[in-house]
Amino acid sequence: MKATFTPLPGVDRREVLGADDVTGAELEAMVAELWDLPSVRLLDSTAEPVAYDVPSILTGARTWVHGHADAGNGPAPFTLFVKRVHNWRHSPAFAGVPPEIGEWAAASLPWRAEPLVYASDLRERLPEGLTMPRGLRVEERPDETAVVWMEAVAADPVAWDADDSVRAARLLGRLSASPEVAGLAGIDPQPWHVDSFVAGRLAHTVLPGLHDDATWRHPVVAEHFGDLRDGLLAAARHLDVLAQEFASSRHLASHGDACPNNLLRRAGDPGFTLIDFGFWRPQPVGFDLAQLLVGDIQIGQQDADDLPERAAACVASYAAGLADEGLDVSLQEVRRAHAVSLMLFNGLPSLPLERLDDPDEAALDHWSRQRAAIARYALDVLELTDR
Repeated sequence: MKATFTPLPGVDRREVLGADDVTGAELEAMVAELWDLPSVRLLDSTAEPVAYDVPSILTGARTWVHGHADAGNGPAPFTLFVKRVHNWRHSPAFAGVPPEIGEWAAASLPWRAEPLVYASDLRERLPEGLTMPRGLRVEERPDETAVVWMEAVAADPVAWDADDSVRAARLLGRLSASPEVAGLAGIDPQPWHVDSFVAGRLAHTVLPGLHDDATWRHPVVAEHFGDLRDGLLAAARHLDVLAQEFASSRHLASHGDACPNNLLRRAGDPGFTLIDFGFWRPQPVGFDLAQLLVGDIQIGQQDADDLPERAAACVASYAAGLADEGLDVSLQEVRRAHAVSLMLFNGLPSLPLERLDDPDEAALDHWSRQRAAIARYALDVLELTDR
């Protein structure tokens, strides 16, 4: 049974953690590991929720733990990050899943990769230029939840430019091809197949809107997506073929969600700190390029004006990263695999179905224009690489 820790009044205020909390001795051990010391004495600590506005159906809580400890030279501050992850069934969003497919839906979305990655030695295997937070404690529970305690990462809100994307693409290529990383690529034992995504996300939330004439009559959709309708519907008709091509392509280690939000940076540092490993698993070569290129566009933090040019440079850079690790993959193969992945996961789901009733017309118009640019690029690159 998990031990409970009774906070001392005015000394430890971690009530917000609830059942995710640890004993004082366990917290001392984590701080000692963080500082690479044999032991420390905990002086005080407090916990507060992380202000984070990007929802995740696999995350139950994000919490900062701040405090002071003494290693023999007086009080020194520390900060840890605590993340609780879980099976999709624990998410409030799961209430919208039809009961008849509940069990299938819960099993179709892997959730254990993150605790398994943080409990591993992946940090020591990453190619130079990439790092990740140190995992200090991982607790997996029988109810399909897990709590990960890790070091806090000092990151700056540095705006991304095209050079950053190209540099990240090369490092992601090295990550995918690294022989050292390959040993942990399949660390998550839960099976996942693209057919689950097709039968779930696409079939239930994307295709109905795509095939609904009312969607295309909406003024914003008509303006920005009107010329894309035939192309997107054609891609939908070939969905099974695209999914089969995805499944049969060369698979390599993949972060799974390599958007700029998950590649933390500091000013003056050319490297990146990887976070959020929930979708870590082998994926088709070039899979990580999609989120690198369009992740910020999808959430309104970047415009798509230079997307085709930036994408061409990133695909070439990713291929160069594969070669850096001694893996010979043609640029054509990388481009085609990228095109198929992008269409399935970003092109077909590009219609702004979830925001068509947004009362902020200006915001909806801008966001829809950017989403249409993603769809346009996805259709173009798919056609250009068609074999």
